[in-house]
Amino acid sequence: MELQGIAEHIKQRELELLQTNWRANPALINDWLSADFEEIGNDGKISQRVDVVNWLLNKDNAIRWSLTDFRIKALTDGLIVAVYFAKKCNDPSSTSKGSIRTSIWQHQGNHWKMVFHQATKRLET
Repeated sequence: MELQGIAEHIKQRELELLQTNWRANPALINDWLSADFEEIGNDGKISQRVDVVNWLLNKDNAIRWSLTDFRIKALTDGLIVAVYFAKKCNDPSSTSKGSIRTSIWQHQGNHWKMVFHQATKRLET
């Protein structure tokens, strides 16, 4: 798969991670997140895979997200970094300007799996 195709695939996976009801089939999370996955949240807290899985299973599935300025860069063969802006679209209680997101994806077996993710609050207007 060429880089543009990989970018579209990874963007779709990022969006689905945020918007899928994982309670319906929690075992699928294993196809998306690497066993050694970790995350740095927009509060600076480092979360292990188990914490992120718990969030995915209990998040508000009605929230929709927009991903803009999405781009990827190949780090090595089978390892890419994705960078984009994320913002909640339909959460009237949110005053957030969104966040800058960075994810590292690795091709493992037949799947692209996220091995690392970081969110940074977007401060500009």
